[in-house]
Amino acid sequence: MNRKIKIGLIGLGTVGSGVFKTLKNFDNVEVVKIAVKNLNKPRNIEGLDNSILTDNPYEVVNNPEIDIVAELIGGINPAFELITKAIENGKHIVTANKELLAKRGEELFTFAEQHNKVILYEAAIAGGIPLIMPIKTILAGNKINKIEAIVNGTTNYILTKMDMQGASYNDVLKEAQELGYAEADPTGDVEGFDAAYKIATLATITFKKRIKIENIYREGITKIRAQDMKAANDLGYKIKLIASGQIDENGNADVRVHPMLVSKKATLAHIDYVTNAVTLTGEPVGSITLSGPGAGEFPTASSVVGDILSIVAELGNSDYILPMMRCRHEETANMIDITQTKNKYYLSINAKNNMGVIGKIGTICAENNISLASIVQKCVGEDNTADITVITEIASESAMQNAIKLIEADGSKVNSLIRVQV
Repeated sequence: MNRKIKIGLIGLGTVGSGVFKTLKNFDNVEVVKIAVKNLNKPRNIEGLDNSILTDNPYEVVNNPEIDIVAELIGGINPAFELITKAIENGKHIVTANKELLAKRGEELFTFAEQHNKVILYEAAIAGGIPLIMPIKTILAGNKINKIEAIVNGTTNYILTKMDMQGASYNDVLKEAQELGYAEADPTGDVEGFDAAYKIATLATITFKKRIKIENIYREGITKIRAQDMKAANDLGYKIKLIASGQIDENGNADVRVHPMLVSKKATLAHIDYVTNAVTLTGEPVGSITLSGPGAGEFPTASSVVGDILSIVAELGNSDYILPMMRCRHEETANMIDITQTKNKYYLSINAKNNMGVIGKIGTICAENNISLASIVQKCVGEDNTADITVITEIASESAMQNAIKLIEADGSKVNSLIRVQV
């Protein structure tokens, strides 16, 4: 196409600003309208013509000259209504909205297909890391059956600082908030919601079956203690918040988000601070890890602009553009509940320093078909209690939970249960 492709942006925050600045470098596109929340907000953006700003996003989605709308505001509403209206009006969509895709992606992709429009979302999973397009193109010949990923920079920053400083969760969270790495209300990050949204979409496209967000087991990092960090290090592990997914030969999917002891020999153990990484395992490729900045103005803008330019390159060449990037996962995966899974476990137990206490813990585990890989007693305190660290062999989740109840009924306190990477 000889004409400039017209772009509309919804949102001019951190990501939106990066997208606008980056698009200025390309002669074949033009941003003609930007929806913002506050027209009077000072914006130090070189080359920004304030006349293209509006506080009415429908001026973007209803603008007949716009070809592509980039939705960069996040959340469910009004993003869902704006995207569907834009599609109705003949526009292709680029979004970075992981929550919307996880909760209402099926509706959006079906609606887009009905109107022969595409929705691209490279920025919604891991910021600047090229992930979605490689999975759908270069890796299309693989049967990928396992994902292990660090996809939330805030929690990875907190866990890294706890590890490096030996500090408590609360102290590091406060520091992260002061530095702008954590929100004033960090719940979405530290309780694992953000990572769950991302793994829902990533597992859907990777396993080629729909993964329902409500069926994903989710556990955050708020209970991780400095003592757990030290114990993990002593045992040859790092603690990371891992978003994982596996699918078996019968199409049963185990998708979850929770802290995990990761072996120091594994790549993910060395992904620190705000960096993200995704490890994919399948045939014939084996295991590959893609790593890079998972958030931020220009890393995320890189993915958004890449999606925009992918659409621009196809416009006018076909009546049905980017067929490989379209979503056709009509079958919903059969999800395995966490209680039906098998895992290795790390336990931190505080027990009375009485004769036979370790034997009792071992007996309870044995009676629940749980074999112990190691058990270490340290630190007899002034109150005559001891800290006991246990690493199990692979055992069923239901058996482990039952064993914890019995250990605590015997007078001990299980301070931490963290699953261990297998």
